[in-house]
Amino acid sequence: MDLLEGLESLQFEYGMEEEDRSWLYLQGRSRGLMIKACAHATFFCKLLYNLRKSLPKKETSRRPLSRSLDNTPDDDEFKVGIIGGGHLGKQLARVLLRLVPIPVQKLRISTRRPEALDEFQKLGIQCSYNNSRLVNWANVIFLCCLPSQLSNICSEIQTSLEKACIVYSFVAAVPIPRLKLLLNHTNILRPQYQCFEGFVNIWGANKEIVAALQDPSILQATCPYDPTGGITLNIKWLEGVFYAMLNICTATNMPHPNALQLLNELFLSVHFEGCEKDRESCPKFKLKDVVSKVYANNLSQGRPFPWFDLTAVQLRETPFSQHLLTSTVLRDHLTHLYCDLFGISLTKEQQPVVSMGSPTQ
Repeated sequence: MDLLEGLESLQFEYGMEEEDRSWLYLQGRSRGLMIKACAHATFFCKLLYNLRKSLPKKETSRRPLSRSLDNTPDDDEFKVGIIGGGHLGKQLARVLLRLVPIPVQKLRISTRRPEALDEFQKLGIQCSYNNSRLVNWANVIFLCCLPSQLSNICSEIQTSLEKACIVYSFVAAVPIPRLKLLLNHTNILRPQYQCFEGFVNIWGANKEIVAALQDPSILQATCPYDPTGGITLNIKWLEGVFYAMLNICTATNMPHPNALQLLNELFLSVHFEGCEKDRESCPKFKLKDVVSKVYANNLSQGRPFPWFDLTAVQLRETPFSQHLLTSTVLRDHLTHLYCDLFGISLTKEQQPVVSMGSPTQ
């Protein structure tokens, strides 16, 4: 419910000079960026949660992805940490709790002002100021801090980061190579967004982010391939997500054929109308789509995939790059998967316009 509806004098733009109204698009852009950032983080967490549920118990117990400081036997469970309790950190926490959903005991927040997070503490979420402890506990860390704070935070947490812990950075001003250097870590994801003027603002004004992501038109505009709303995502991020899932399998010492089968089930299990009649035409990930031909020829059947440097994946061409670029049917399946994870089913006619984005930044 919009409490300001019909109250013109209380609207943000009331009283603005005519020459200043040309800048109002920045308000829509800022909101669009927030909605897209939360949507893509939710998509990633949903995939990771589903993958971890599919891992054989004997594999996760053999080599846990992270250790818990609390000495509790839940190392095979999905644990998320957020560093930064500002506007983005709070919005992200709300979305993950509602839409993934992450149990309150599996989400923790580290911020310099934990007393300002009373809303989350009442829910039972642990809010403190101990970045190093949070990193040691979590499987995924979201960096929602200011660029000026990042250097100190990285120096605090780099010795506590385990190889398999995924760092997901929203700090747009700090590029991936710099992050890799600051953290001495390769398991990093960083979405990169590009904005352009002259777009139709479809992001709404006063709707909560959780509610916005349950609006089919807004959710479809957040699809990785959809430029609607004036914001595009560098599609290399999607490659990073794919290889991050493979790293999870590698961390459990899973043979690569099993890992490929799991990835096919995870990414390609949602079909659109045309697929129902001809499943043989549906894409399937093969070994050559993941590693080079030379490496594939020398990879024995029982061996896991190598450990992938996610920073390199997002900056360079990979075998998966060409597969993603040339296969329209693969992109269709990924788009339908994206919407399905948010509870929306698309027909073929509703397929968003494809925008591959810039390869690097």
